[in-house]
Amino acid sequence: MMTQQQEVILQTSLTKAHFDYQKRLNVYAFFKIQDRGASEDLVQETFIKTWKYLLKGGKIDVMKAFLYHILNNLIVDQYRKQKPTSLDTLLEKGFEPGVEDWTRLFDFLDGKAAFVLIGRLPEKYQRIMRMKYVQELTLQEMSLITGQSKNVIAVQAHRGLEKLKYLYNHPSKMPADRV
Repeated sequence: MMTQQQEVILQTSLTKAHFDYQKRLNVYAFFKIQDRGASEDLVQETFIKTWKYLLKGGKIDVMKAFLYHILNNLIVDQYRKQKPTSLDTLLEKGFEPGVEDWTRLFDFLDGKAAFVLIGRLPEKYQRIMRMKYVQELTLQEMSLITGQSKNVIAVQAHRGLEKLKYLYNHPSKMPADRV
């Protein structure tokens, strides 16, 4: 059983902790869950759990560390409680997929198409284009591998890229043997 004086001391220490750490705890929680209302609720619940712990006779050595520990546990619980949401529900709430996602997808698909078109180039350009764009080798490295000068490699890479651009922009106009 706790005396009135002990309870006042605990209230004072918790009030001081609330004054000192509440704002930083709110910022931390908001950073973790991206919901201002929920983050404020979690911080308040942190202080309530701390108060209950103190009333039970718990000892806290470092208040700040204890508060962050409780808050982290509550954030983890919050993550675990969240259930997956369907796309229909998200759309009803106003979520719209971003345009940048589509552009990234198109870039990826364009890269795949260009990679397939490299196979339609003559062998000497295929090899250089694969080394440059697939293996991401430098001119110096390609020169060492092929035994050709960097200038020859640079010219082949430039010509191969021009042929690849033409194939990409006019896929039906140029058969593989006329490249």
